[in-house]
Amino acid sequence: MQKEELLHLHMLLMHIKKYYETTTGEEVYTPDYDVLGVSPAHIHKNNISHKKAILALGEDLVHQLRSATPHAQQVEGIHKATHNEGVAQEH
Repeated sequence: MQKEELLHLHMLLMHIKKYYETTTGEEVYTPDYDVLGVSPAHIHKNNISHKKAILALGEDLVHQLRSATPHAQQVEGIHKATHNEGVAQEH
């Protein structure tokens, strides 16, 4: 992935975080992301730093969604079931 694409994805995840916080009124805690000290505005950082930040932010967002959504396990179970049944998925 090229740097421009990484920066775009990084910014998109930040927008998702802010949208979630705005619509739910809950703060998304991002300790794994925060410790890295890399934001989408840090264009001088290397690709590896942005990849790590993207993965950490994604994991923090998923953690928040799983803990805030009471039916998350049910949805996850449906996803696993459809995946195991060989339903075509786009990658």
